[in-house]
Amino acid sequence: MGFARTCSVALVGVEGVVVEVQADLEPGVAAFTLVGLPDKSLTESRDRVRAAMVNSGAPWPQKKLTVGLSPASVPKSGSGFDLAVAAAVLGAAERIDPRVLADIVMIGELGLDGRVRPVRGILPAVLAAADAGYEQVVVPECAVPEASLVPGVSVLGVRSLRQLIAVLTDEPVPDEEPVPGEIRPDPFLAGLALPGTGLGTGALAGEHAPDLADVAGQHMARSALEVAAAGRHHVFFKGPPGAGKTMLAERLSGLLPELSRQESLEVTAVHSVAGVLPPGHPLVDRAPYCAPHHSATMASLVGGGNGLPRPGAVSLSHHGVLFLDEAAEFHSSVLDALRQPLESGHVVVARAAGMLRMPAKFLMVLAANPCPCGRHGRGDDVCECRPSSIKRYRARLSGPLMDRVDLRVTVEPVARAELLQLHNGAETTATVAERVKTARERAARRYEGTPWRTNSEVPGHELRTRWHVQSGALRKAEEDLDRGLLTARGLDRVLRVAWTVADLAGRDRPSANDVNWALELRTGVRRGAVLEGMVR
Repeated sequence: MGFARTCSVALVGVEGVVVEVQADLEPGVAAFTLVGLPDKSLTESRDRVRAAMVNSGAPWPQKKLTVGLSPASVPKSGSGFDLAVAAAVLGAAERIDPRVLADIVMIGELGLDGRVRPVRGILPAVLAAADAGYEQVVVPECAVPEASLVPGVSVLGVRSLRQLIAVLTDEPVPDEEPVPGEIRPDPFLAGLALPGTGLGTGALAGEHAPDLADVAGQHMARSALEVAAAGRHHVFFKGPPGAGKTMLAERLSGLLPELSRQESLEVTAVHSVAGVLPPGHPLVDRAPYCAPHHSATMASLVGGGNGLPRPGAVSLSHHGVLFLDEAAEFHSSVLDALRQPLESGHVVVARAAGMLRMPAKFLMVLAANPCPCGRHGRGDDVCECRPSSIKRYRARLSGPLMDRVDLRVTVEPVARAELLQLHNGAETTATVAERVKTARERAARRYEGTPWRTNSEVPGHELRTRWHVQSGALRKAEEDLDRGLLTARGLDRVLRVAWTVADLAGRDRPSANDVNWALELRTGVRRGAVLEGMVR
């Protein structure tokens, strides 16, 4: 009788659970039993592991083989357990010393020829192994840069099961032909990317990024975009087709500061699980941008899928921008599902297979036409929509959802003179991003010693009691609250925007002008505010 054990990691959403892979050989009719709540793809590992071992020159034991995945109560899915299962079987067959395997975490899929293929979720899996106290991890060679992002863990990259056997038995390591990635795409990476996610992680090196200077006119909308980036405030653009709403939203991620190390690891972990990490860039250090189509389902937006849920668009845009173009075309129930993550910064998805908590701290941008035909309110054209159609169209953006949106801007059509002007003198993304960075640093210094870093994160009670505006600055906001034009949540959000405006202008406290402009951005009603220090 032979017994061996090693470890792997089961991913539950974007969090990992270390799983002990045990292999037991007993005399009897040759059979292979896999227990421990495996899913279909994991159950099929029996055939992959058997073929990979035989084609790697290791004899398959002709005995009763039982492989257990512990803890048995945790659902396991995916092909990332193949390498650990093969190593445990080799240890039970005494081809590898079982004592060598006990403290190693192995992650990888096996091809029938014994080659080791990458899997999704390498980074969160290695993070889970490090948190559990493991110091050595074996991963596919092409996943070494991603796994090496975790400090304090020794990472071994292998191309094949033959190489792993040689390393663990102190034999000469055989040379394996590398995949010719410079000539054609790496076939081992095929299937890791999920098509149609509507996701971008920002322009890579050498690629052209959309510049704010490309936007003609739209001074009010450009100023609102700067405020949104500086304070991480949600924004709603309303206007006719072709006015520039999408152009503005696409340039917002370029205004956001680079992600911190902790933020980069969080974003990379989510993207790794979803299979959308850009090739050759294991660490996402720029704010992601996610723009799902208006036909997106609730599962694709907040997370879901068969079995345990997978990250949705709100998690893929964590620490970045979630842009919902044609927002009024989304199903109302899909939009209302955003209300919880907008407040909490995470999403809790409950399914029959389990309940998951996934990060979802994103900056939301909504864009919509004034009516289904887009011509409502224009003096030079006649709207063809019935009043009932316009009412139903606008009702899809519910009051509770819009109450969570800080900035509401009407985007008017661009004048001919502004559109055809060769040099409009508009500021570039780099110039505005520098002001945004300075404003965020100012806010971070103010909130030093607290769990908050941007104005939108600070609870209203804390903002009202610990950081005071100038005397009399809230007069008009209080009047709107008395008249029912503002809710209590709305007043707090106006106050947060006012602090962001003050940070951009370099003031220690918001003035009456800052509060009035914040009110104007929220309600669309002119308050006599004058823009200071904003984009031209």
